Amino acid sequence: QVQLVESGGGLVQAGGSLRLSCTASGSIFSINAMGWYRQAPGKQRDVVATITGGGSINYADSVKGRFTISRDNAKNTVYLQMNSLKPEDTAVYYCNADVEPTPIKLSLHYWGQGTQVTVSS
Repeated sequence: QVQLVESGGGLVQAGGSLRLSCTASGSIFSINAMGWYRQAPGKQRDVVATITGGGSINYADSVKGRFTISRDNAKNTVYLQMNSLKPEDTAVYYCNADVEPTPIKLSLHYWGQGTQVTVSS
C-alpha cells in the first residue's frame, strides 16, 4: 500500500507565496511521474504541473511562470513552489504519483488527500 501526504497549504494574500510538499511512503520500488492537481468548489479537478522520473516538466498555462514543480527522489517527495498567487488559485491541491511497488514493471496511480490553498484578494 502506498500513501501520499501533502502539506504546506494555508491562507495567503494575493501576490504571496506558498510551498507545497507531498511525500510518498509505503510499498515503493520506484516512482515514475509525479504531479499536482487542484479542484475548486463546484469545479472539476485540473492538472497544475507534472514531472517525470527523468525530470521532464509540464505546466498548465494558468500557472506557467508563477509555479515551479520539483522533486527529491531520495525523499520520495514532490514540491510545488507557488509565487505571485492570485485569488483564482484558491483550491484544494492534490498530488499524485505513478508508483512501481515491485521490480516487476507495473505502475499504479495514487492520490493524496489534498491540502487547502486559499488566496485572499
